[in-house]
Amino acid sequence: MTFFVYNKLVWNENRKVIRIMFDKLDFITEKYQELSEKVADPAVISDQKTWQKYMKEMAEIEPIVKSYEAYRKMQSDLADAREIMDLEDDEEMKEMAKEEAKELEDKMAKAQEDLKVLLLPKDPNDDKNVILEIRAGTGGEEAALFGNDLLRMYLRYAERRRWKAEIIEISDTGIGGIKEAVVMIKGKGAYSRLKFESGVHRVQRVPETESSGRIHTSAATVAVLPEVDDVEVEINPNDVKVDVYRASGNGGQCVNTTDSAVRMTHLPTGIVVTCQDEKSQIQNREKAMRVLKARLYDKMVQEQNDKISADRRSQVGSGDRSERIRTYNFPQGRVTDHRINLTLYKLEQFLDGDIDEAVDGLITADQAEKMRDFG
Repeated sequence: MTFFVYNKLVWNENRKVIRIMFDKLDFITEKYQELSEKVADPAVISDQKTWQKYMKEMAEIEPIVKSYEAYRKMQSDLADAREIMDLEDDEEMKEMAKEEAKELEDKMAKAQEDLKVLLLPKDPNDDKNVILEIRAGTGGEEAALFGNDLLRMYLRYAERRRWKAEIIEISDTGIGGIKEAVVMIKGKGAYSRLKFESGVHRVQRVPETESSGRIHTSAATVAVLPEVDDVEVEINPNDVKVDVYRASGNGGQCVNTTDSAVRMTHLPTGIVVTCQDEKSQIQNREKAMRVLKARLYDKMVQEQNDKISADRRSQVGSGDRSERIRTYNFPQGRVTDHRINLTLYKLEQFLDGDIDEAVDGLITADQAEKMRDFG
């Protein structure tokens, strides 16, 4: 194949992708206009459930429509500038039109890339709340201490994002470490920004008990699960064994005096959930059920993903719980995310919840992976 023929094939393929993109944008714009008419219809307004459904659909596609409108405005302005370049006799006017055309072409190229990102398939869980689970891994007490560091990091991150965080279950070691912690994080886009945190987090540091100054390596695992609706996971009450017992630890006057703690066992899968954070048994039951549904949903998704060939899944988005995703090196003050080869020398700030740089990098890498299959 000659170089000329190859370039022509690439050019034709790019034109095809662009044409498909604009076909999608035209379709979405038409749909937006149809929805606008429906939400203004008195018959639809009287049916609040249907009206809210249409309003939600409009809100989801509105950013795409507005961006496309801005792009088409640039197209129109570019056509006007080129017309001046062709028809105007005044050299100064022609030069100004030429500069404007160049500026618009650059803006349109950037806008095209932004539109491609907006059209990428959206994870249906992105806007959901999160159930985040942290478990100490290899490393004994040092792993438990690191687990507590991670818990604080995510709580601080939630605070920075103005999300609400509730500790559902925590099992501490008594000297500052945690064996396991389960946290509910509520906020817009929580799952979209935390979903890539699932995996093995490794720490390298000198434990306080290490007299020789030798660096130890420990690990903790993080699982990020989207909170699911009742319609997504249906649980047969007969499949759940519920045990109640007296809570232990901090909790006020009701601790060790009432059977408020709850343990739920899903018999078909063997999944066990405990909750003793609330003083009320009813509240603990509700929280435990939310966690159970999230774990069952996650199990279902993981089983589906296992059926997909490995070459169709990006490293960033695999969600493999056994994958070592990040290393926290204390002697060097650095954090390294192994999936995107990102190293930051700001360990103290990172553990204080300043993790957006890594989160943004992971989101960008995931978008780039999806862009390969665009169109």
